[in-house]
Amino acid sequence: MKIILRIFIYLFIIIFFLIGYLSLIGFKTERFNNQISQKIKKVDSNFEIDLKEIKIILDLFKFQLNAKTIGPKIINKKEIIEIEYLKTEIPLASFFNKNFLIKNIEISTKSLKAKNVISFFRNFQNTSELYILEKIIKKGYLIADINLDFDTEGNIKNNYEIKGILKDVEIKISKKYKLDKLNLAFNYDQNILDLKDIKLDFNDLNFISQNIKIKNLKDKFEIKGDFENKNLELNYNNIGLFVNPFLKDLNVKKIKLNSKNNFSFELSKKFKVDNLNFVSKLKLKELLIANNLKLKNFLPKINKNIKLQNHNLEINYGKEGFTIVGDGDFLLQKNIDKISYLIKSKNNNYNFSTSIKIKENPFYISFLNYEKNEKDELIIKLKGKKKFDNEIIFDSISITEMNNKIKIEGLTFDKDLKVIDLKKVKINLLDKENKKNQFDLSQRKNIYFLKGSFFNGNNLINQLLDGEDNLNIINKNFKLNLDILKFALDKNHTLDNLKGDLLFNNHKIVNGRLIGNFSKDKKLKFTVKTNGNEKITTLYLDKAEPIIKRYKFIKGFKEGSLDFYSSKKGNQSTSTLKVYDFKLNELPLLTKILTLASLQGIADILSGEGIRFDELEMNFTNKNNLMNIDEIYAIGPAISILMDGYIEKNRLVSLRGTLVPATTINKFIGSLPVLGKILVGTKTGEGVFGVSFKIKGPPKKLETSVNPIKTLTPRFITRTLEKIKKN
Repeated sequence: MKIILRIFIYLFIIIFFLIGYLSLIGFKTERFNNQISQKIKKVDSNFEIDLKEIKIILDLFKFQLNAKTIGPKIINKKEIIEIEYLKTEIPLASFFNKNFLIKNIEISTKSLKAKNVISFFRNFQNTSELYILEKIIKKGYLIADINLDFDTEGNIKNNYEIKGILKDVEIKISKKYKLDKLNLAFNYDQNILDLKDIKLDFNDLNFISQNIKIKNLKDKFEIKGDFENKNLELNYNNIGLFVNPFLKDLNVKKIKLNSKNNFSFELSKKFKVDNLNFVSKLKLKELLIANNLKLKNFLPKINKNIKLQNHNLEINYGKEGFTIVGDGDFLLQKNIDKISYLIKSKNNNYNFSTSIKIKENPFYISFLNYEKNEKDELIIKLKGKKKFDNEIIFDSISITEMNNKIKIEGLTFDKDLKVIDLKKVKINLLDKENKKNQFDLSQRKNIYFLKGSFFNGNNLINQLLDGEDNLNIINKNFKLNLDILKFALDKNHTLDNLKGDLLFNNHKIVNGRLIGNFSKDKKLKFTVKTNGNEKITTLYLDKAEPIIKRYKFIKGFKEGSLDFYSSKKGNQSTSTLKVYDFKLNELPLLTKILTLASLQGIADILSGEGIRFDELEMNFTNKNNLMNIDEIYAIGPAISILMDGYIEKNRLVSLRGTLVPATTINKFIGSLPVLGKILVGTKTGEGVFGVSFKIKGPPKKLETSVNPIKTLTPRFITRTLEKIKKN
């Protein structure tokens, strides 16, 4: 028994030390090389493996052997993958079985060139995805750990796992797009590719991501993840690539931002994107856009560029459309304003609401003679939509500054930003002349009704006389009915009960009639009548001063009535303007002519108390930008003038004429046999004296030449006689 006990103890010690040796140190063998090679071929029949000696370690607790070999190589045709190590687990039961059973294989690669790995796998699975990857990957390295489990039949289970890292990968998609400095950790398990700690540069733009997951759903991939960037600044090239194609109407010049983004989408095997969802939170440090807005009449200090600064934005994009919410600083003029906005898109239609706060900047509405107080805050609120056919509809526009209020409803623009519809306007504001404008504009069918207690038209008349076509922005034919209790022509002249109708076609008045009262016996009458291709326009004012005094070359115009007639065919008009019984204090060009001609007495009158005219008549034609003046004739007790010439708008003035004191004319005519006695009695003259003159040059650099004359032209005498006979 003692001998048996000793043998048992020695055997136990030997087995203990053997187990300890096998568990801690193990042994090397080539016995499993063939079986491991066969298992590798289970992955693909083209695979071959170059194995060295395998070290065996006993794992008594799992009742298995752990086998590991260093530096093997996996070969597929001519492509070689160098392995750091290869490990496997062998149940102890299979050790005594001729058919050795391997439970799994663990492969850890060396640092491999990413392009070589793709080429290796293309040799046994030549898919379009791998072909594209091989073409676009230019450099980079991969380290991977691969775990393969086998069933009792020796087949690979579906629970295999691949994990590792990519370092310094460069991908060139095209000449325009380049991805480099790509670093990430990856894990592929159960048809799910999990990417973590991603860092990359895309066209020199830095991006980082915590996690991106790609799930293989047989016929498509499901992709979701996040990314962010800090201090991202887009240069000129990147703006052209990433921004302008999606914002074709905006000329973006500069972008600086930080962003955090979450996304998900489905990608077909043919690279078609579907079910894209995107949530982005941005800190927009600066956005610079070229200013194409024609708002000089409203924002007189408008800049060439629009700048957004320090904006907080949130963008939500989904299958149904997108939503953008944001607010921040808005630099459109000299000083910073505030703006907030909400934009929603659905089925290619856009709904928007915006609020703009203007404080230390000017804001004008020129035709209403309105100017914001720069120290007061003005709030503009816009709400509307942009349709797929490029129509822009403002459901409401409100402009508020203290007690000044403008409200507009149903304003619609076409793609050329011309008005094609307007439902309602309500005006209640104090203008620059301290006059309270109160009127409404409403629509019924195709007729607009302008009605109110007061409308200051002073600035509007100036613009019309300067040739500004304010109606050019209206792309609609309509009829306007006016009923204004008081309509101001200027600071000193107001019409009572201005009423009438105007019919507009192609933003021109084709028919209409307006009547207003200066007082009980003083009126304004305006008519337009179109018959075929001829349009007749007439204007009569018992008080001509509100119109005539607006011309800069006439100063001190007083009294007088005005009668205007014009006939227009095609683009040419023939007109006659008559002004009766008026007085001038100063006519700069005329004063210069008189001074040069040494007619100092009349010159003193014009620059002092003034000089009276009985009548002025002007006959002229207009075609495009050229005015041909057939004749301007003015006659009065002290002086008479006859002129003709032409004016090319904003380019050239060319006038010539004759000027004589009226007393000289009377004496000259009185000396004529028979006719002189009939017209002016028996007075005799002592000769004729006057001046001929020429005025020529650009409007702001006119040159005047004057020559004394001793003989009046027959034309001057004829026109003077006609006027004297008429009177």
